[in-house]
Parts: sequence; C-alpha cells; structure tokens
Amino acid sequence: MTHPNNLKSHFLLDPEIVFLNHGSFGACPKPVFAAYQAWQLELERQPVAFLGRRIDGLLSEARTALAAYVNSDPDDVVFVANATAGVNTIAKAIPLHAGDEILTTDHEYGACMTTWGRVAAQAGAVIVERKVTLPLLSDEAFVEEFWAGVTPKTRVVYLSHITSPTALTFPVTEICRRARAAGIISVIDGAHAPGQIGVDLRAIEPDFYTGNCHKWMCAPKGSGFLYVRRDQQDYVHPLIISWGYRDGDTFISRHQVQPTRDPAAFLTVPAAIQFQREHEWDLVRQQCHAVAVDLRNAINAWSGLQPLCSDDHFAQMFTVEVPPCDPVAVKDRLYDDYKIELPMFNWQGKPCLRTSIQGYNTVHDGEFLLNALREVFAKA
Repeated sequence: MTHPNNLKSHFLLDPEIVFLNHGSFGACPKPVFAAYQAWQLELERQPVAFLGRRIDGLLSEARTALAAYVNSDPDDVVFVANATAGVNTIAKAIPLHAGDEILTTDHEYGACMTTWGRVAAQAGAVIVERKVTLPLLSDEAFVEEFWAGVTPKTRVVYLSHITSPTALTFPVTEICRRARAAGIISVIDGAHAPGQIGVDLRAIEPDFYTGNCHKWMCAPKGSGFLYVRRDQQDYVHPLIISWGYRDGDTFISRHQVQPTRDPAAFLTVPAAIQFQREHEWDLVRQQCHAVAVDLRNAINAWSGLQPLCSDDHFAQMFTVEVPPCDPVAVKDRLYDDYKIELPMFNWQGKPCLRTSIQGYNTVHDGEFLLNALREVFAKA
C-alpha cells in the first residue's frame, strides 16, 4: 500500500520547492516522463513512418485507454492540447443566434469566459452569470439556485466540474440531466476533474465535456481531451481544418488528422493511467483529500474567515480567503523567503489562496505553509 507521502521520489519536482500548485500545470512522474521521451525519440528515428503510417493506430490505442478511464466510447473522444482548446472548439461550433442565453456561474475560468464572451458578441447572444451562494453546502441548493436562471432563451448551460479559482466541485450530473430534459445544450469544463475525482461520462451524459490529462492525471503537458455526444458530432469542427475532411470523414478523422505536431503527450496518457493504477490512486486521492481537509480547516481557524464550502465540495485542491493583503506581494514573499509555490489572487474583491495536495505532498508541507502564513502576516 503506497501512502502519498512516499510518492515524492517518483516525481521530477525540485526538492528545494514546497510545491503546492499542482492545479496550475500538473506534475509528471518520472516513469511517465520517460515514456513521453521514448515516444519523442521513436518519432525522430523515423518521422515519416511514425506520422504517415502509424499515428492513427497509435492514437486509437491511446484514445481507447483514455475512454475507459472516463467511461466513454472511444469514438466519442478526441485529443486536444488542453481544456481551453476544447472549450474553444465547442463554443465556436454551437450555433448561437441573437438573444440566445448562455447560462453559467460566477466561478468560471477567465480564459474560457473570454472565449464565450467573444462568441456571444459575434452572435448577439447573452451570457448570464448566476451567483453561487457561499459557503456551498448542498448539491440540491446549488442546482435549484443555478437552474432558477434558466429562461425560454437559454440555449447553453456552461459550468465547471471543478472550478479553477475556488476549487469547488459542482453537481454537473443533475445539471446535465435537467438540460437534456429541457432541450438545452450542456457544456462541462472538466479541466481539473480527471484524476482528482472520478469522471464517468456515461453517468454525467453531457453534450460536451472537455478535460485535461496533464493536470491531475499527471500526463505530460499539452494533453487534454474533448468528448462530444454522438448526436452533436456532425457540426463540431476542429480549430484547424486539415486532411481529416477527405471522403468518408468522421468525427475522429476531422479532429485527429491535423497538421504536423508532436503527438507524444497524447500517446503517453496510457502510461499516466498505468502509473495511477500501480499506485492505488483511489487511495492516494482519499488520503490527499484528508490532508487537504485538515490543512484547510487549520488555515480557516488561523484566519477566522469562513470556508467557501463543506468538506464534501472539494477534493485535493481548495481555496481559502485570507486576511486583507496584497495577494501578489504575499505570494512573492512565500516563494522568495520560504520556497513555497502556490497561487494567490483577488477573487471578487477578496484576497484568496489556492492550495493543491497531490501524492508527492506531505502533512509537513501543509504545516510549513501555515507557519509561513503566520509569519508573513505578522510582519505585514
């Protein structure tokens, strides 16, 4: 049985850094990174054979492993560079008209909201942001509050499975169920979900779901996926149109046959899945969540500020409000003086800190962070 505290030796992270920011770009284990480099070397040994004759079969094998991981049909999943690319593909594909409404929350990722904003402006559509009442304590209360924003003009519901700024887990399955019943298109941004929590696309049944493999699945950077429900695939086109549009084209060929690119990150996804399997990842996630709960509660006890949600509404990553400060300055102090790597930012006018607990983190990392916060704020 592998305790997450024993996994640090499997990662390439600088041992001098207290790395509490897995959520931004992930971190790749040594054996997975070795598999990544092996694919790159194999490509360079015979580029024409690799990209001209073998690549479709290799990508099919990788998609099959990924599809099993998220419980989907392999023919409904394609690789993309990241979840933002997936959201862009979706947003630019959905036919919007003047007056259509895109219902979302006030917790979404800024880059993707910029995408929706541009697409909506071009179509004359409207983005409706529903405020989420905090602390988030009940799935049922969230669903009712969010769904109260639906009107006859609602064309799309878009929300994160796990939010980026606040690390909240939203009950997307029930939202997708209601959307299907109402004839509304459901789009789920799963950037932080695969690997941090279980993702079962057959249970969620979204119209669209996009996620990252390079974050919590620990695959190499530049590996993500886009799921499109079978009855929506005909009108969904890749961001780059290429040779995949020849006679007999399919959803897979259109998205998979692309201009020259390095597919090594995609092909390494099965190795990342295998690494998690070998290290009993369900147990690792449970233990990381327990560490995260204790640390979050300790930070809230120190600050005296209210938590954003119950223990059940976050997984391995959490966000807490901190006392009034310049969050960028505090973040710099934590890094420069304590070698702690984590994001701090203003969210809705409040200074916040986001912490990720992955299998390479220890209880000591959290204690070190808490002591550093006490010292930094005592000197402020």
